[in-house]
Amino acid sequence: MKEACELTILMPCLNEAETLAVCIQKAKQFLDQEQVKGEILIADNGSTDGSQDIAMTQGVRVVSVSERGYGAALKTGIEAAAGRYVIMGDADDSYNFLHLKPFLDKLREGYDLVMGNRFKGGIMQGAMPFKNRFLGNPALSFLGRLFFNSQLGDFHCGLRGFHRERLQELALQGNGMEFASEMIVKATLKQLKIAEVPTQLFPDGRSRKPHLRPWRDGWRHLRLLLLFSPRWLFFYPGLVLFNLGWLSMLLLLLGPLQLAGLNLDIHTLLFSSVFMVVGLQAVSFAVFAQYLAHKQAAHLPLSGKIFKLFTLERGLIVGLVMVALGLGGSVYALWYWAQHAFGALIPTQMMRLIIPSITFLMLGMQLLFSSFFMSMLSMDAA
Repeated sequence: MKEACELTILMPCLNEAETLAVCIQKAKQFLDQEQVKGEILIADNGSTDGSQDIAMTQGVRVVSVSERGYGAALKTGIEAAAGRYVIMGDADDSYNFLHLKPFLDKLREGYDLVMGNRFKGGIMQGAMPFKNRFLGNPALSFLGRLFFNSQLGDFHCGLRGFHRERLQELALQGNGMEFASEMIVKATLKQLKIAEVPTQLFPDGRSRKPHLRPWRDGWRHLRLLLLFSPRWLFFYPGLVLFNLGWLSMLLLLLGPLQLAGLNLDIHTLLFSSVFMVVGLQAVSFAVFAQYLAHKQAAHLPLSGKIFKLFTLERGLIVGLVMVALGLGGSVYALWYWAQHAFGALIPTQMMRLIIPSITFLMLGMQLLFSSFFMSMLSMDAA
């Protein structure tokens, strides 16, 4: 059957009795009009309103999905699909299944993923809440383009088509609404061929509340974007913290600093130390995350440049130099204390020496451990 079937129209379904039949009928009409060898597959996620009976009455295939979630339903449906290509869309009648030709044309041209763009195709009045249309979707789509150098204008369109085998190679994991973003992110990182076509969005035909929870699901999408882009979550923030720390430490080593009426002294110097330590930890974590993604063939763009610079030998040299500086400062502070019979000293004077010394000790040890850990990962790859 899979050899003879070109297209599977996949609809995730959870209590869509009010709209499921009309969606199936439109999908059938499309297959007939375009003379496409295809099937309609309903991935039912535990409906209790008779949706499964409606689908079977319409003569289409139904696969039951016990694990709840938008992503869980789609993953099971994709696995069960018979078609070479899959076009997925919600069963709430918000997308017109009669207008799937642009998706199929792009797939036939050789594109691996074809996304709908509702902002170019048109969003009918009442089809999308204000906060989704003007805040959530534009903001998350912008971050997706920024983080992953994507050209897509609508990251969250539910109507999309893909080459089934190419998509399965992505090993998608999300079970919730974040599955939609994971598909785009991994497809982009894997450098799959992606296209976008205008798509209309209509008000859905349901009388019940939608399954989408804007704030909860929006956070899940944002979290996924951040986790798949360690540059923005760890590397850049860590770099900013580290540079802010060493710059402020350098200024405060010379003495107290007056800034906008504030007297910055050893207490600020201590925070400078914290910034440097936390910043280096964040940068190191970003490098590890990039490397693990690189091992899994995710092709994150920062990986190659970092690994040419971040070698075991260089890390050991820089780490040992920092440890030596820290030890030297600590020994000098101890000697100075001994010269004063181990008595009380002026805190502002001594802390200006001790804080940088301890900071360099910690940074040096972090670099030594990170270098060895990176070397272990490299040996495992070999």
